[in-house]
Amino acid sequence: MNGIKTAALLALLSALLMVGGQAVGGRQGLMMGLLLAVGMNFFSYFFSEKMALSMYSAQPLTPEENPAMYGRVAPMVERLTQKMELPMPRLWVLPGATPNAFATGRDPNHSSVAITEGLLAMMTDAELEGVIAHELGHVKHRDILISSVAATLAAALTFIARMAMWGGIGRSRDDDEGGSPYAGLVMMIVAPIAAMLIQMAISRQREYAADAAAARYTGSPDGLINALRKLERGNERFPMDASPATAHMFIFPPLMGGLGRLFSTHPSMESRIANLESVRGQVA
Repeated sequence: MNGIKTAALLALLSALLMVGGQAVGGRQGLMMGLLLAVGMNFFSYFFSEKMALSMYSAQPLTPEENPAMYGRVAPMVERLTQKMELPMPRLWVLPGATPNAFATGRDPNHSSVAITEGLLAMMTDAELEGVIAHELGHVKHRDILISSVAATLAAALTFIARMAMWGGIGRSRDDDEGGSPYAGLVMMIVAPIAAMLIQMAISRQREYAADAAAARYTGSPDGLINALRKLERGNERFPMDASPATAHMFIFPPLMGGLGRLFSTHPSMESRIANLESVRGQVA
């Protein structure tokens, strides 16, 4: 099912890139939109993992460079991947005091789990295990490809909107098929909203499923419940400077105020906790 969703997402956002390109720059804009769509589809499938990690200055979590941190995290991941019948993902650490985490990659054999320094500092072992199990739930359910593709193509739509703001793509006075003079304003408004709505549509139910997987494979929902409460408080205290295109990838979306809350890709924290509390006693 996620494979079908990914293909549909690629097709839809490719169409938006082409239509947007034509609206902004006429015939030349259409061709540039087509080339951008082809290039972004290829890039998002093979390189979106690296893009997401590089955006947040992720560093490999290794026993050589971070022995204490690795010694705490790696045994949890190994134990959980054995239970979930998954290959061991690559581990990364993100600098900063904000507690958060995300998984990325194109399939379980090419996956990464990234956690912030703030998460490691703030969580107990049970809470940290709950967060890691949630991210591995995304890997097991093959959510990570569609999530990574959405991030890359949402960034491309935002790029189109910014080009519109600066006057279009290769528009000339002689192009009788040129875009409308109002196309720039329309794209500047519509493209980011379209990207956020698509992310919202693909993301909310998968968070409940990943939460349920964490409760099942850790044997209790309590670790993740406590972690979610700390994540909410920690993100209020140490807000993360995150791109809207990648906010949906995190266990706790960094952009929760104002329009960020309106277009949130995640269920409310209260509903996630209530859902987890409903399974207490059923997963031990």
